[in-house]
Amino acid sequence: MAAPPHALPSRLLAGCVWYLERRAVRDSPHKFMHLFRNVNKQWITFQHFTFLKRMYVTQLNRSLNQQVKPKPEPVASPFLEKTSSGQAKAEIYEMKPFSPSSLSLSRKPNKEEVIELESASIIEASIDVGKEVKDEKQWKEMKLHVDDLPGILARLSKIKLTALVVSTTAAGFALAPGPFDWFCFLLTSVGTGLASCAANSINQFFEVPFDSNMNRTKNRPLVRGQISPLLAVSFATCCAVPGVALLTWGVNPLTGALGVLNIFLYTCCYTPLKRISIANTWVGAVVGAIPPVMGWTAATGSLDAGAFLLGGILYSWQFPHFNALSWGLREDYSRGGYCMMSVTHPALCRRVALRHCLALIGLCTAAPLLDVTTWTFPAISLPINLYISYLGVRFYADADRKSSRKLFFCSLWHLPLLLLLMLTCKQPPGGESDKGDPQM
Repeated sequence: MAAPPHALPSRLLAGCVWYLERRAVRDSPHKFMHLFRNVNKQWITFQHFTFLKRMYVTQLNRSLNQQVKPKPEPVASPFLEKTSSGQAKAEIYEMKPFSPSSLSLSRKPNKEEVIELESASIIEASIDVGKEVKDEKQWKEMKLHVDDLPGILARLSKIKLTALVVSTTAAGFALAPGPFDWFCFLLTSVGTGLASCAANSINQFFEVPFDSNMNRTKNRPLVRGQISPLLAVSFATCCAVPGVALLTWGVNPLTGALGVLNIFLYTCCYTPLKRISIANTWVGAVVGAIPPVMGWTAATGSLDAGAFLLGGILYSWQFPHFNALSWGLREDYSRGGYCMMSVTHPALCRRVALRHCLALIGLCTAAPLLDVTTWTFPAISLPINLYISYLGVRFYADADRKSSRKLFFCSLWHLPLLLLLMLTCKQPPGGESDKGDPQM
């Protein structure tokens, strides 16, 4: 049966729609895969960009670290490390974010990428600032000026300690019996001072690596590099040779021998023992007791009982003085590696200090028995001896910094006052001979 004429266009239109629908269904998977491939390619491009960016920053940091000459150290972030220079902080914020020109991007970076690029530029700037700060902290060559040399040599020779040594030597010379010879006294003082400067300089030369670890000694000239070790040894030699020569040929050979012995004990016995045994304190006390003996021998030319008495007073005085001082410096001595009683044997440190405080009373009582002073001296020296003994008892009982500080400061004025009292109560030249004369 033939189709009516008006039905043909509708059938043709339905066939075209069916063909197009069939074609669309068949081609839709290809279009979907093509779209997925485009998205996948776009995702790979972003990952590739991120990888290349990180590789660039890593290579840049590595090249900067290799340019540093000293040992490499991790550079802290500018957000964690405080920089002392305001200019350095300004440079961080003024740095423009870098964009690696070698990377060809197929699309415009988003906000996250811009933030990462800015952070990378800040990290790069912080590395430069950290490098500058590190260069400022490195050791630099210090130029020696002639105007600064006297002060440097004075600190190298421990001028205050040398002045104490010379004053005790002068006290021994003045307390010795016999007439007072000013020329001999001058030679003795100069020779003893030069010998003390030499011993102190050699001591600092040996202890440079250890003094750098202590707050008390880290500013010494050799530690800071203000002078060279060669100059320090040359200065010690220039002090030791004329000092010993003055004592030997200008005064007498016995005093010169005591000067050589003192330099040897201080530099070759006391200095190395400080890192080995607590016996260094007793050896150091012997070193401090020799100068008044040198003053006595310079005036008399012999070792008498009075010389040993003066040496004994200086020997006992040094224990409360040094033990109280070292008690407040226990952390420093431990950091420097020194073997001190206050660090290894704290109870012994306090006990020895108290023992020698009490010994000073007995030694002062023995002075008139040996015809060094009159009987007035034990009486007028008893109050200050009792006071330092009381502080020694407090130091032994409390074992704290406050009591040790009081004992140390007391020892600073106790010795000069004690020697001054001995001089005022010195036995008159005719006192000993008057005892043997028959009474008329």
